[in-house]
Amino acid sequence: MEKTIAKTDDEWKAELSSEQYEILRKAGTERAFTGRYVNEKTPGMYNCAGCGAALFASDTKFDSGTGWPSFTDPAVAEAVELRTDRTFGMARTEVVCKRCGGHLGHVFPDGPGASGQRYCINSGALDLKEAAE
Repeated sequence: MEKTIAKTDDEWKAELSSEQYEILRKAGTERAFTGRYVNEKTPGMYNCAGCGAALFASDTKFDSGTGWPSFTDPAVAEAVELRTDRTFGMARTEVVCKRCGGHLGHVFPDGPGASGQRYCINSGALDLKEAAE
């Protein structure tokens, strides 16, 4: 795992779009079915939009019908950190980028893969790097 990235709030604001900043740094959520990667089928690696860390491979992406990109597992388990999120009166498991601490989304125990997990991730937290042909 690469070295952890630490930046000031002003540095993050200068580097990220307003949507990316709201999601990654303020734990925001884009509206369902509005993210650019919801219906994306292009092969490649989904990286953190904040720091570029490889997070999710396209071959683990599936259509969950929830309105957000969903994955069965991270590409590298150590690339993400799971935290308890008790906001909005619910107990959920938040998924953050381990390298930069950026909020990615949440994970739920209702996925189709062997792990049974559904990593529900905001498009605004991701940057797809297409696979070389």
